[in-house]
Amino acid sequence: MRLFVTGINGFIGTHLLEAALASTDWEISGLDLSSSNLAPYEGNSRFSFRAGDIFKDDEILEAEIIKADAVLPLAGIAKPAYYIKRPVWTFELDFEQNLKIVRLCAKHGKRVIFPSTSEVYGMSEGELREDESRLVVGPISKTRWIYSCSKQMMDRMIFAYGQEAGLSFSIFRPFNWIGPRLDTFRDAEERTARSVTQMLYDMARRRKITLVNGGAQRRSFTWVGDGVEGLMAVIRNEKGRAEGEIFNIGNPDNNYSMKQLAGMLIEEAKNFPVFREAAEAAELEVIPATDYYGANYDDMENRVPSVQKIERRLGWRPKTGMREMLRRTIAWHAANEESVK
Repeated sequence: MRLFVTGINGFIGTHLLEAALASTDWEISGLDLSSSNLAPYEGNSRFSFRAGDIFKDDEILEAEIIKADAVLPLAGIAKPAYYIKRPVWTFELDFEQNLKIVRLCAKHGKRVIFPSTSEVYGMSEGELREDESRLVVGPISKTRWIYSCSKQMMDRMIFAYGQEAGLSFSIFRPFNWIGPRLDTFRDAEERTARSVTQMLYDMARRRKITLVNGGAQRRSFTWVGDGVEGLMAVIRNEKGRAEGEIFNIGNPDNNYSMKQLAGMLIEEAKNFPVFREAAEAAELEVIPATDYYGANYDDMENRVPSVQKIERRLGWRPKTGMREMLRRTIAWHAANEESVK
């Protein structure tokens, strides 16, 4: 199989590339603005990279899609700090540019594996099911929801192209995947990193760890290695069991509040000499969401995925516990972030 991946230099892209080159015979071509994370894979005969911008390089995109068997459009915005402050850009990238790729897949008869998001479920309560849960979001003035709506509209358009044009597709919804390369300490310095990286950086820099609105909101955290295994099962599509389907890829057993996450992160960081002193002195600070993110922020109390469908159809279940994934992530930062050495 030949797989074309946009956003190959990012978090999911690099982990997928690493796993696929190690365990499959797939040929992978990737496109991104930068190749900063791709040095370990240069020279591999089954991987090729082209620098490009999906906003501008339409000819490159179409040429790569024509050559591919399946397309995975990973380029997108997935950080609350960005889609609150830059909602127009979020929509343009997450919807308009990715819709362009989906249309090219339909035009050339290529399968698309689309990265949706757990955010599409919005404020829905209870165990979230791909084909049953309602998608409920907040008011228009809360621009946080433009990300959720952009992804939801992409899901709906992909289904529509499947219905009207015979597009071959699968959709997956990651639930708070964490691990190496999720964000950098440079992101955290600017307060644009996501929870684990931001908390670790703030602790290391002797800044108080922020609990937005007290940190009572809960998420279901997933080790990126487990997530990529689930994604690869979707890509393989054995016996066509992923065709035309949506799959949650998350870990309902790792459901914790942000305050609990901060506590576990501090405890695990004490086991690493480079972080020990800072972890022992760590402090928490409660900040209202309006002060941290601005007036246009909104949130959901909890997010728990059902993974029954992906287990039943594709035989995948997550296996990595919360503390183990935190240890692995902290170890990576300790070894790779120059600013903590």
